[in-house]
Amino acid sequence: MPSDPSKETESPNEKNWHYSSEEPESESFTAPKPAPPGTVKSGILRLPRRWLAGLAAAWLVAMATILGYMVLRSRQPKIDPLAELTVPVELQNLALKISASGTIKPVQSVNLSPKTAGRIERLLVEQGDIVQAGQIIAVMESNDVRSRLSQANAGVAQAQARLEQLQAGARPEEIQQAQSRLAQAQAQLAQVRSGPRPEEIEQGKARFAQAQAQLAQVRSGPRPEEIEQAQSRLAQAQAQLAQLRAGSRPEEIEQAKAQVEAAMAAAALAAEKLRRNEMLAAEGAISQDALDEVRTEDRRARASLDEAEQRLELLLKGSRREEIQRAEAQVREAQQALALLERGSREEEIQRTEAQVREAQQALALLERGSREEEIQRAEAQVREAQQALTLLEQGNRVEEIAQAEAQVAEAQGRLRGVEVELEDATVRAPFGGQVTQKYATEGAFVTPTTSASAAGSATSTSVVTLARGLEVVAKVPEADISKIKPAQKVEIVADAYREQVFSGRVRLVAPEAIKEQDVTLFEVRVDIFGGEQQLRSGMNADVTFLGEEISGALVVPAVAIVTDIEQGGQKGVLVPDDKNQPQFRPVTVGEIIGDKIRIINGVETGERVFIGLPPGQKLEDILKQDN
Repeated sequence: MPSDPSKETESPNEKNWHYSSEEPESESFTAPKPAPPGTVKSGILRLPRRWLAGLAAAWLVAMATILGYMVLRSRQPKIDPLAELTVPVELQNLALKISASGTIKPVQSVNLSPKTAGRIERLLVEQGDIVQAGQIIAVMESNDVRSRLSQANAGVAQAQARLEQLQAGARPEEIQQAQSRLAQAQAQLAQVRSGPRPEEIEQGKARFAQAQAQLAQVRSGPRPEEIEQAQSRLAQAQAQLAQLRAGSRPEEIEQAKAQVEAAMAAAALAAEKLRRNEMLAAEGAISQDALDEVRTEDRRARASLDEAEQRLELLLKGSRREEIQRAEAQVREAQQALALLERGSREEEIQRTEAQVREAQQALALLERGSREEEIQRAEAQVREAQQALTLLEQGNRVEEIAQAEAQVAEAQGRLRGVEVELEDATVRAPFGGQVTQKYATEGAFVTPTTSASAAGSATSTSVVTLARGLEVVAKVPEADISKIKPAQKVEIVADAYREQVFSGRVRLVAPEAIKEQDVTLFEVRVDIFGGEQQLRSGMNADVTFLGEEISGALVVPAVAIVTDIEQGGQKGVLVPDDKNQPQFRPVTVGEIIGDKIRIINGVETGERVFIGLPPGQKLEDILKQDN
């Protein structure tokens, strides 16, 4: 094939290259060799056939890939820009959950204090102890209460004895005594009516004569023998005083020692005799009466020994100061009596004796004149009184007296019960089973009554201990969610100290009254905790999740899709595409918020799309104003 003349001419720098027909070990080019004779030179590089086949295959694969991509792209629908800004309203089954924060607290906690102020005698618990209901926590000092208890018991016994006496009626001897008093009063009346007897008149005359004689003696002064008697009494008193001042004589001391030794021997003999007789009595050899006589002898011997020892001790000690003073007083008294006799009768003694004479004279005149009317009336009154007393005893006690005695018994028993209650109050007991969480006092401390039912946080140093029972979570739930929480509702609890562990619980109580914190209305919800007694502690913070009922077929949209129209009084709604796919406000009724989604009660249908973002260049305020 003829070559192209234009290509046969080469420039001076051109060289002819070709690949060797052999396949070298390396891919390096080999130096060109001269072409065989008759070969036409060409400016195009010549490649081996295998390389040409590979390049052709690669070209075909690339063309096929490009062609397939173009076919697939032509078959895909065009992306709608509205799909990137909207989501469909979905129909889902929802489980309502309400979250809140709370604090772990005891189910019941009280500060225990005594009902009356006093000092702690015994404190029987320590912090951390587990106690049962009614267990003694502390005992207060109660000596004064026990004393008043004894008095109250005595008062009850006295009132009861009085009641039994009235119920039993009068004893026969009491009736006999009343009869005797009546007879005596009647005899007195008869005597008064009959007038004085001759012997009574004679007695009156004798008393009058005696008074006159005494008056004459006083006027005449003391007789010599009376002065001698006074002098003798003075000398005797002086001698006794001298003896006391001189002390005990040696012979008196020796005599007292001998008496002690004799008494000791007699006491030892009596004790030995008693021991033998007690052995015989135990064997039944002697009677009880004989043993009692021996015991009496033993007591008498020991008493004699004590008396002898005391007398010896007094003699050894000498006269006591008070004995000497008493002897000195007796001497002074004797001296004064002697001085009075030697001085003669005083005027006042004469006057007193004259008065006695007049009194005796009047009594004699009354006897001689006979009984007066008023004496007879007085004697008759005494007879009537004795008769009434006898009648009352014979008839027995009246019903009202017995009723009054029964009332007195009841009153005494009430006083006794009051003191018993005071004694019971001196013992501080646990009102319920639980754990001692705080201890404020020790034995010997003085404590006063405080609000024993107050919370632990209000305890004072006058409290004895704080007692707590069980654990619960007190959660604070906003007003908007409180209608969804009911008693017995299940709860999940996560304590801050155990974030990886979920404790179960159940709603026990929803507070009937709200509280306000930072102008937010909240309700306290108390949740019982099941388990966790070893981990959870009072005062821990916890997050709680209230598990509500499941709602099937609920319409939900993302929470970000909800907008609020301020101009329409806070009306809530969503933005839906209009005919031109532009956002349009539509009012809806919203329900619960569950996670990042919110339930729609009405206003949209399943499958409708709502905006979660605004098209570029548009503002929410403009859209809301346009719809209004």
